[in-house]
Amino acid sequence: MPLAGLREVMGSVGRLKIDAEISADPLSDLPRLARQAEETGFDCIWVNETKHDPFIQVATMLSSTHSVGLGTSVALAFTRSPTTLAYAAWDLNALSGGRLILGLGSQVKGHIERRFGMKWGSPAPRMRETIEGIRAVWDSWQSGSKLDFRGRFFKLDLMTPFFSPGRIDHPGIPIYVAGVNRGMCQVAGEVGDGLHVHPLHTVRYIREVISPALLAGLSRGGRRRGDVAVAASVFAAVGGRIEAKRVRSVCRNQVAFYASTRTYRRVMELHGWGDVCERLHSLSMKGEWGRMQEEVTDDILDEFVVGGSWEEMGGILQKRYGGVVDRVRLYLPFDGGEGWKALVRGFRA
Repeated sequence: MPLAGLREVMGSVGRLKIDAEISADPLSDLPRLARQAEETGFDCIWVNETKHDPFIQVATMLSSTHSVGLGTSVALAFTRSPTTLAYAAWDLNALSGGRLILGLGSQVKGHIERRFGMKWGSPAPRMRETIEGIRAVWDSWQSGSKLDFRGRFFKLDLMTPFFSPGRIDHPGIPIYVAGVNRGMCQVAGEVGDGLHVHPLHTVRYIREVISPALLAGLSRGGRRRGDVAVAASVFAAVGGRIEAKRVRSVCRNQVAFYASTRTYRRVMELHGWGDVCERLHSLSMKGEWGRMQEEVTDDILDEFVVGGSWEEMGGILQKRYGGVVDRVRLYLPFDGGEGWKALVRGFRA
């Protein structure tokens, strides 16, 4: 890609924002943790879809927060229809006073077919059409126009007043797309408002693969870099020496788990670790999970994991990701500890 093109992608990145990720179990802890995260000074709180429904999690945080952004990172797009997603996001944005960010992800084929019993196919084109369908439904509610969306995967042309929630004060709900490979990153650039970068990434991968793909999507959609925010979730071994060592071991297991999925092979191949990806995949298929971390050497781990004390981590994130992405968060669930306050202080400084 020409250097001028890369500068166009990277040059308009704004002030780096600091977010938090909450994964509460039990869910009854969510209101307290959300309130603490807002008081700590984070820009947005993200919840995922692993053990619990992300929209229920966002709803649970509404009454205990007032200004912080609330986002899904991510809600699964292919287990729901565009209209189902439109209803959930519309209601949550109205209830939150316009604070919702709808983050969507495709998941991988095995989970869609075997965990949810849904059909899989053409993930990038399907994601593009899902977003277009959601926006068509929103427009019909806000403007009162006839719903008439016809695509390859969805036909949406029935919305009577009885089923329309009507106008809301903040209809411009941002949609972020989770992307690893070029196709989904291009979709984010073409029709999305943001891109969720998977925690299994390196800064080099963002610069050399994600950014050019995002630029291609922006060009196809006739848009500029400022139209799409890039958000990165970061593996971090943070804390004192003993704590950081323990967290680094956890990160090693997590890197091994993600890298065993062939969807993420391109990240490993960029650094010459394609053979590691194949060995990890083979071990995972045999169920030999305990041996997988042995394949993740310290050199590999250093590319994926940032390390430092809580007081240092804010500055480390600014140095590593400033000018590269728009918002960043640790791939650690916020627990309200004092270290998080030190992180935000250092980041703001």
